[in-house]
Amino acid sequence: MTTYTYKVTSDCEIQGTLHETTKKQAPLLMYIHGGGLIWGTKDDLAKKQIEWYTNAGFNVFSIDYRLAPETKLPEIIEDIRDAIVWLVEKGKQQFDFDTENIAVIGSSAGAYLALMTGTLETRPKAIVSFYGYGDITGDWYTKPSPHFTKMTSAPEMLANQLIMDKPIAASPIEKRYAIYLYCRQQGKWIDYVTGKSSKEDLSFLHAYCPVRLADSSYPPTLLLHGDQDEDVPYQESVHMKQMLDEKGIDNQLITISNGKHSFDQNMDDPQVVQAFEKVIQFLKQQLG
Repeated sequence: MTTYTYKVTSDCEIQGTLHETTKKQAPLLMYIHGGGLIWGTKDDLAKKQIEWYTNAGFNVFSIDYRLAPETKLPEIIEDIRDAIVWLVEKGKQQFDFDTENIAVIGSSAGAYLALMTGTLETRPKAIVSFYGYGDITGDWYTKPSPHFTKMTSAPEMLANQLIMDKPIAASPIEKRYAIYLYCRQQGKWIDYVTGKSSKEDLSFLHAYCPVRLADSSYPPTLLLHGDQDEDVPYQESVHMKQMLDEKGIDNQLITISNGKHSFDQNMDDPQVVQAFEKVIQFLKQQLG
């Protein structure tokens, strides 16, 4: 396990951690953590999942990226873009992997970013989305969430107290969850992540919605989603699949029956194990 700095801004150093397989010139999986774009770190990828990937012959590069609301959505996507470019141009000079065979995997907000990589100039060869979303303008993000409004109310003052005075590229959930909770309870995630009001015309956000941007050269995609997800609606993956079908893109949706958000944290569940077997099969097919 080795950590590399893939990007330096004027006030932030952004890193990724490499978990190597024993195979030489192996394909590489770039992993993007979730956290509503507000919290999370490159170390959030479960050890069991890392072992699944490396034992199957894949290198794993788990990345940090600048977090909202200190950094806004366009710059966050720039970090993801720069991570892929760094791997192709600089990473190959620092460690051994097959630069022709890179896939991007993400969970939740990280899966949203993974789906966005299919619209960039430098694209991965395949994408795996764990309970991700292709549209950030839906009611589920712009209106108070029934699931989150059942929880203890997060006051705006507390949420704002947790915002730092400079960009950050990693944070544990404990330090930032109240920001996300406030956003979901008030329907203000767009406001905090983009700096624009969710009450205004959201057409400017179409440029950040993979479901609207995918074209005929979008990478093959595997979507996994629990049909009882209380955070990101299952329909988000259904809609993404429908759009990919319309474009003629190789894709598959694996539905986790009665699956909640973050279903993949339960690696002892036979249904989850079976899903991971399909993930490995998909990656081997796409990355040779």
